[in-house]
Amino acid sequence: MISRRGLLLASAGALACGRRKATAYPGYCFVANRQGRNVAVVDLSRFRVRKQIALDAAPVLVVAHPAKPIAYALAPANGTVYELDAATMAVSRRLRAGSTAVEMRLAPDGRALWILYRDPPALVEAPLDSLKATRRIRLNSAADGFDLSADGRAAVACRQDKTIVLASLDTARVERTIAWDSPPEFARFRTDGKLLLAANAAGRSIAFFDVASGRILVRLPLPFEPRRYAITPDGGQVFLSGPGMDAVAIVFPYNTEVWQTVLAGRAPGAMTATETPPFLLVSNPETNSVTVLDLASQNLSAVVEVGAGPGAILVTPDNQYALVLNELSGDMAVIRLDRLSASSSDRVLRYKSASLFTMIPVGDTPVSAALVKW
Repeated sequence: MISRRGLLLASAGALACGRRKATAYPGYCFVANRQGRNVAVVDLSRFRVRKQIALDAAPVLVVAHPAKPIAYALAPANGTVYELDAATMAVSRRLRAGSTAVEMRLAPDGRALWILYRDPPALVEAPLDSLKATRRIRLNSAADGFDLSADGRAAVACRQDKTIVLASLDTARVERTIAWDSPPEFARFRTDGKLLLAANAAGRSIAFFDVASGRILVRLPLPFEPRRYAITPDGGQVFLSGPGMDAVAIVFPYNTEVWQTVLAGRAPGAMTATETPPFLLVSNPETNSVTVLDLASQNLSAVVEVGAGPGAILVTPDNQYALVLNELSGDMAVIRLDRLSASSSDRVLRYKSASLFTMIPVGDTPVSAALVKW
């Protein structure tokens, strides 16, 4: 475990010399500004905002089209999905299939969006070619979040009635409703779709369910309330954080065990796991910083001072930059990943107080972003 003493006393290393020069990423970052009621289009080849696309409601989520230079923004308050064209930098189409929405995700095959609505409670399919609501999976009560598996299932978490609804995307029908003794904070499929991880925030625990039978297989205690998660690109590790401890729990979903808990800065928030280099980036809103853990050694690699109230973190597909949305200061911090490797000896852990590559003002309360390549 990384000790608090190690976090406070480890000396900051100097940036390594002779690193390769940073190159531009050929694409845009679409940033949803909740309070600003717009989506900022950031040109990552020049690291500047090209335009702010005004919307008629507050966006909270952005996802990218899997193949085209298009992004989709969700405004829950009016239940609308806005299609944003990178070429025109404007709203090209919109969809409204209910009064209020919760979340949206791309279908496993990348051909449609699935949108979770509260009013009326349903999971709605919208093919990307038409962007019109087609099939609906009706729910008995308002839900709080959902996940999709690669083999074509949906898992919908309903805190109100303490259930997890399993549905088939192929038939658009509910297959099973799992009654639990606690409200599920969230539910996520294992990569192979055979097990489902559900978080019990109030009970400080997680549980694994067998998808085929709906039976609970194991319940694992945690030292905090699991409210946020991140998953490695290969699905082999899940990271959990939440109120109660300044730490992140590392879970092995294929062994159904909590491997260890490591300190990750003050009040860990949103997290993102990278593949190359293998890092876990953890936002710390109370200290306006990002803590970087080396997943190969489970050691602290760097602490980066960013803007006020850091939240969501995303990484460019070329694994060159990490983009941190600072909700309170209204900007996006850009970090070079190759500047985050720790300098260590056999006995003493040393971490870097790494500097930012640049900071980009994006708008009022940025909460979500998606990357679109040209």
